[in-house]
Amino acid sequence: MINLLPPEVKQSYRFGRRNISLRRWVLAFLIALVGLGGLTTYGLLSLRQSTTHYQHQVKATEALFAQEKYSQTEAEVKDISNSFKLVVKVLSQEVLFSQMIKQIGALIPDNAALTGLTISQVQGALDISAVASDYSTATQIQVNLADPANKIFSKADLVSISCNTKTAVNPALPCSVTIRALFAEANPFLFINSQPGATP
Repeated sequence: MINLLPPEVKQSYRFGRRNISLRRWVLAFLIALVGLGGLTTYGLLSLRQSTTHYQHQVKATEALFAQEKYSQTEAEVKDISNSFKLVVKVLSQEVLFSQMIKQIGALIPDNAALTGLTISQVQGALDISAVASDYSTATQIQVNLADPANKIFSKADLVSISCNTKTAVNPALPCSVTIRALFAEANPFLFINSQPGATP
């Protein structure tokens, strides 16, 4: 089919078709822009609403803590906890001497006698003084105290042994011995390890 229209008309038709296409693109762009604006507005409103909601929650929680005196209660709990730790520390170093002396006395061999117990400056240690009939008996005291089967001391070291019949109070027991003994951790005579009603 031959188009016999003048060139001016043809050109006006061509521009008309382009104008229609351009209008469609502009309309689509405007719709997209409106949609994007709507989404942005919705997002901002939702964000603001969430922020307001969380602010109310924070204020309500702070009011609850203030009402329940949370910080004061926390301070009291810490104070009680510190006091309890102090009690445990003190009791862990307390020794039930009345019961322990009986056990130490049972470890002293024949021809020897316990003369004194002194709490050493070394934490958890005890200086034990005794007299014996001879040097061998004096060393046997140290061996008996160091024996792990007695469960009182983890170790017992000789500090001194001297035998002198002239200066001895009892001539039958002329040797004096001093032993430094370190308490065992599982010592049943430490207050913290003793069980109520139990007799070690």
